[in-house]
Amino acid sequence: MPPFETFRDAASYVAILSHETVHWTADSRRVGRDLSRYGKDRTERAREELVAEIGSALLCADLGIVPELEPRPDHAAYMASWLKRLADDKRAIFQAAAHAQRAVT
Repeated sequence: MPPFETFRDAASYVAILSHETVHWTADSRRVGRDLSRYGKDRTERAREELVAEIGSALLCADLGIVPELEPRPDHAAYMASWLKRLADDKRAIFQAAAHAQRAVT
């Protein structure tokens, strides 16, 4: 995580920390999502990033946090990957939401 001071506000920091925490839950000792192809397959990366974004949104909602995030340079690329993934598999959003829910409960 970047230092706290690099974020506009505490809510933005918590939103990114939540996103990264959802990634952390992928380990087999936690929720057990397979990330072995994360660095090799853009579709798999998009799927995991969608899980992390939904999970972050769920955590922030549970905590009553409404972040006003600065746009990230890589966010457009992530969004394009997610949109492609969703176009290829109509169940992807539901699967991602289910994984995200498991990650945050």
